[in-house]
Amino acid sequence: MTADNSFIADRFSLLAKLTDVHGGNSFKAKAYSAAAFTIDKLPQQLAEMPAEKYATIKGIGDSAAKKIVEIFEKGEIADLTSLIEKTPPGILQMMNIKGIGPKKVTVIWKEMGIETVGELLYACNENRLTLYKGFGEKTQKSIQEAIEYFLNNIGSYLYAQVEKLAYELDDKLKNNFSDYRFFITGIFRRQMETIDKLEWVTNAPAAVLQEYLLQHNFVTEKLDAATSVFQGKEENILLYFYHAEEEKIFQRLFETSCSDAFLEEWNKKELTDQSFFYTSEEAIFEQARLHYIPPYLRETSSVIDKAATHNLPEVIQPTDIKSIIHSHSKWSDGNNTIEEMANAAIKLGLEYLVISDHSKTAVYANGLTAERLKAQHAEIDELNEKLKPFKIFKSIESDILGDGSLDYDDEVLVSFDIVIASVHSNLKMNEEKAMMRLINAIKNPFTSILGHCTGRLLLSRAGYPVNHTAIIDACAAHNVVVELNANPRRLDMDWRYLDYCTEKNVLISINPDAHSVNAFQHTKYGVLAAQKAGITAAQNLSSFPLNAFESFLKIQQAKRGR
Repeated sequence: MTADNSFIADRFSLLAKLTDVHGGNSFKAKAYSAAAFTIDKLPQQLAEMPAEKYATIKGIGDSAAKKIVEIFEKGEIADLTSLIEKTPPGILQMMNIKGIGPKKVTVIWKEMGIETVGELLYACNENRLTLYKGFGEKTQKSIQEAIEYFLNNIGSYLYAQVEKLAYELDDKLKNNFSDYRFFITGIFRRQMETIDKLEWVTNAPAAVLQEYLLQHNFVTEKLDAATSVFQGKEENILLYFYHAEEEKIFQRLFETSCSDAFLEEWNKKELTDQSFFYTSEEAIFEQARLHYIPPYLRETSSVIDKAATHNLPEVIQPTDIKSIIHSHSKWSDGNNTIEEMANAAIKLGLEYLVISDHSKTAVYANGLTAERLKAQHAEIDELNEKLKPFKIFKSIESDILGDGSLDYDDEVLVSFDIVIASVHSNLKMNEEKAMMRLINAIKNPFTSILGHCTGRLLLSRAGYPVNHTAIIDACAAHNVVVELNANPRRLDMDWRYLDYCTEKNVLISINPDAHSVNAFQHTKYGVLAAQKAGITAAQNLSSFPLNAFESFLKIQQAKRGR
């Protein structure tokens, strides 16, 4: 297929941007940009012109003309190919986001060390961009909005991103089809951390449902003629509808609310009577003589055997949370003062707040020097007198340095009630390097909580490789709590490993990593993830009432030998 002017203009535009980002000749970058503009506005296709005429067109010139010929002959510009090979894929993605030009991309990549769109969004949420020249509050906000729009058009979403849409559409379907049943099912009902489709079981006729969805602009098209699969308009997410007759609707709901591994084992045991008319999901378990297994636990086959002995845990609920642990104030990169955060926690009925701003090495996040820490601690002392019986605890999110040591010497570390140790820099590590840093930090007697242990950002950064079992074993040996970072873009440690924490009697702590009072609500997403691992309130540090938390701190203080 012959390249058209639009394609050629796009290649020159990208070449101009990457030349700037890689610090190339600025005159060449401007020339490429001018060529892109000119080519995009040409009334005639370049493919229809003789090659010798390209250089005579104002705005193109000899160099650009040769590159146009190169595109027609080889399909690409060699200089552009070379630059693309030197550029992380995430940086190339940023080029497609409105409002992020080459100069900003250069700062984001070269100065901030950010290489993916997801990392950049997280930095915006942490109010980090404003610390760099050329990035004011309005710029940061516009970049955040542009990234969210970009991510919403890819196809996979965080649970938190589609939660509101799922429940709003569910309400509309039920209100407009009052004679029929609709049940949310599938991966959303199982509380998976990322969602690529929203699913329902219904007994509504397929033709009637299709007409309603198209007529009211909920979908743009039907994707499969044989089944009810639609391209959703909002969030651009797929909508699946599984049709079932009334007598089979709960059986279908059950089948679509299980993982493949769970359902395979269930069917192998022949626990469902295919001829039976079930009036609820609970009836399916009663007939199988099993304790009811909630959808969020229907992941592995082993839970079926536990249900046979009624040995299922009473899992944690959002109402079990008693505190906000791991929060950032204006002292580092947060959006609110400590007093504002404390008052917000009090309003939520919480008993205490742990302020854990960034440590000194996190310069990008306005990390606290030893002198600034003294001033912060004095402020906390004053607020504790003012806000009794509510209590604010002195903490730090200490960077785990390259050798696994913490970010302050012992004389400073001893001033904290609790230390959260996290990796924030040099994330491109092999497992050996990552484990050395993490294990050394865990062994440090000042470490109370291991923060977001893999550094992952869902849908954008996989995180560094670790041996989860070895990490949990080390935490058990050194009385360190494992954080379940509740930010919906992190949810780290992954819930799939938390059952081993339970086995080794290692506490977890569901922490929002809040950089604003609004982010306190993220705790809920950590709870949903913890439920999938069968975590109880007793196994979660942030569910401890104040007196129990203070007892926990005494044990941590004793570790320090002071």
